[in-house]
Amino acid sequence: MAQNSFTKHCMQEADTTALAQKLASSLGHLFQADQSAHLNISLAGDLGAGKTTFARHLIQGLGYGGRVKSPTYTLCEPYSLIIHSKTLVMNHFDLYRMRDPLEWQEAGFAEHFDEPGFCLVEWPEKAEGTLPAFDIEIHLIAGTDENERNITFQANTNQGMIIFEKMRI
Repeated sequence: MAQNSFTKHCMQEADTTALAQKLASSLGHLFQADQSAHLNISLAGDLGAGKTTFARHLIQGLGYGGRVKSPTYTLCEPYSLIIHSKTLVMNHFDLYRMRDPLEWQEAGFAEHFDEPGFCLVEWPEKAEGTLPAFDIEIHLIAGTDENERNITFQANTNQGMIIFEKMRI
């Protein structure tokens, strides 16, 4: 039976990039097989642990060629991605500035969690249980060097496990 979690130590930015690109490749395979699929992925970690950096590498690894912005002030940045000639929307959320879980509910973003594609959520704990379940949880812990980090992945669903198997980690 496959493991539902693993941790990778990334010594430098190139290691983080390679790990995000492996995840991007696995997501691409999933969406090629099922274009109506939807995944929810969380990114947790302290301020400065590299959540937005990982998100940027993941989005670019899925073929997005434009600037990847942090959604800190807008709460959500949508990205149209063309994966195997099908356009999917990836919604990148950053809930850091939320003061109350009701802000999440009042913002009206819940509908994005039912659309084909995936939602990537930084600071999910700010929504205190009002978010749908996550297929994959990613936790980043900063190291002593600016580009060093430990990244732990946990699959919570069968789809999450399929992604892990495709990553071959």
